[in-house]
Amino acid sequence: MAYWFESERKLPTGRLSVFYYAIIGLTLVMLSGYWKLQIVDAQRYLEMADRNRIRSIPIPAPRGRMLDRDRVVLVDSYPGFAVLLLRDDPQEVDKHLPAIAEGLNVSLADLQKQLEEARSLANYEPIKIKLDASAADIAFVESHRSDIPVLELLIQHRRNYRRGQMGDGFMSHVSGYVGEVSEREVARSKGRYVPGDVIGKAGLERQYNETLMGVDGKRRAIVNSLGREVARLDQTEPIAGKDIQLTIDYDLQLAAETALAGRKGAVVALDPRTGEVLAMLSHPAPDPNLFAVRIPADEWRALNEHSDKPLLNRAIQAQLAPGSVFKIMMGTAILESKALPETFRTFCPGYADFYGRMFRCWVYGKSSHGWMDLHTAITHSCDIFFYNAGQRLGIERIAYYAEKMGLGRPTGIDLPSEAAGLVPSEPWKQRVFKEKWYAGETISVAIGQGALTTTPLQLAHSIGGIASGGVFRQPHLLKGTQPVEYHFALTEDTTEKVTQAMFGVVNEDGGTAKGSRLEGVEFCGKTGTSQLISFEGLARLRGKSGRRFTENAWFVGYAPRRNPEIVVAVLVEHGEHGSSAAPVARDIIRRYFEKKGAKDQKQYKVEFKRYDLGAPAEAAAAKQSVPAALPAPRQTDTATPAAPVPGQPKPAQSPATAVATAEARRRGER
Repeated sequence: MAYWFESERKLPTGRLSVFYYAIIGLTLVMLSGYWKLQIVDAQRYLEMADRNRIRSIPIPAPRGRMLDRDRVVLVDSYPGFAVLLLRDDPQEVDKHLPAIAEGLNVSLADLQKQLEEARSLANYEPIKIKLDASAADIAFVESHRSDIPVLELLIQHRRNYRRGQMGDGFMSHVSGYVGEVSEREVARSKGRYVPGDVIGKAGLERQYNETLMGVDGKRRAIVNSLGREVARLDQTEPIAGKDIQLTIDYDLQLAAETALAGRKGAVVALDPRTGEVLAMLSHPAPDPNLFAVRIPADEWRALNEHSDKPLLNRAIQAQLAPGSVFKIMMGTAILESKALPETFRTFCPGYADFYGRMFRCWVYGKSSHGWMDLHTAITHSCDIFFYNAGQRLGIERIAYYAEKMGLGRPTGIDLPSEAAGLVPSEPWKQRVFKEKWYAGETISVAIGQGALTTTPLQLAHSIGGIASGGVFRQPHLLKGTQPVEYHFALTEDTTEKVTQAMFGVVNEDGGTAKGSRLEGVEFCGKTGTSQLISFEGLARLRGKSGRRFTENAWFVGYAPRRNPEIVVAVLVEHGEHGSSAAPVARDIIRRYFEKKGAKDQKQYKVEFKRYDLGAPAEAAAAKQSVPAALPAPRQTDTATPAAPVPGQPKPAQSPATAVATAEARRRGER
């Protein structure tokens, strides 16, 4: 018995020690946990508690307006309502999601997709599930606040764009449009954007998004355990986005919209003295109001797949052959390079042979131009003259002067996604196609065809710079921008002769745009017709599907003749002849001077002045032969004589005989 009591006293000693240590350890763990909860993480849990009872509702800032140069409102915003989904309780959201989809008339799949995109956000951050709530949507939210407490209404400013005469967007490619941020844009914003935010997607809305957006405000409210608001704490007012004033003239923009009259094409009007864009449009154009809210997927797909490409801003992105407008750059190159003598002339019977192939003038089969010098070749738009000139200049010299005059590179306008166009050259073809340049390709480039492509903006910028004596100012749309300029100095003689020739296009007998002459205004310009398919191919398609291969019509006009105040480039797709584009420019320039005359009561006087560019008298010129200084065709080219030249038998034919000969030859080739 004594032994048993002795063992009873000794056995608990070791076990009790373990028990004591365990109690001490647990106490220390509990104390450290309390320390972490009450001291270390106190602020964190306080914020979490506040989030359970305090809800932050964003107050979107209205975007800034777009104003024209006279402060006429072009784009503004108006208040509306958006529907917010409160995601504090994910289970509650999942429970009510089908009812929400039915009540707001949106697909359940769309709501689930929006929730998936917002997965990276904290649960206490609400998301906008419907940006443009209708009266029925507002009534649904208000009437179901008790049984669907996860919905809230939010004042949302919706973009308002003017509509054009055809029901599409007024200057929509310039203003651009806004849209809801994508998942990728949210990820790249580093927390600045959340799903449902609206940002600039195209045009000036995108270019100046940071200026137009403003800073959102926030309203904080206390909610109960059911998520219902019971009191308001404070509110941070939003800071509205800043207005931007544009160089656009509303009256000229309206005149351009009216003159183009829904035809497919583009118009650009510039002030070459400053680089300010006075008007710009591209047809067809989408209505940007469609993008002010979430555009349905089928409508977006239809816009992207439409054969007329309404989303393409033709003014800065349509890269097309400039046709005979390029003859102005050629004429400038001829005079500046002095590769051809001032007395250079050619005879145009309506066609010419180069390297074993017949090249036509645009009058082929109808008439012929006869003897042409630089002035008459520009005013009458004679292809034969420039075929010969191009052969003698060579592609490298042509490319050099074209690039110096602003072609083959973006102008730098403050719009996204401007196209560069293309000025072909020997190195370009070798680099891209791994082929050599053939001399016959130069013949096509010399009249603005072949691989040469430009945009309407580039042509307006280039012609404006040439008429300004070689001063090229970067186009821009934001008023007050300091103009960036570069100089490619042209001699006074070059500027005078080229501008006088462009004056003759509109104002002299035989000028290709004489029908667009303006009384009292020194309206100058150059027509252009660019082929999309060969003459033979087009003839085969006549009466079938040939309409889509009909030539594009170009015209670039400006006024006055020297140091112009306005230059207008017009593209009419499938317009056939540049003379169909000239009236569009005429109407815009007329409106410009009407508006200017109403301010200062001044008017320009038209003076008819004919420059012979140093050519001798007609009788003497008819007998003059080609100067020996002219470069001959390269020996590697297997070519027939480039074209009839003074002193050869063929030019001695009368125009009627030449046309008959050409027609006989054409029939023989068939």
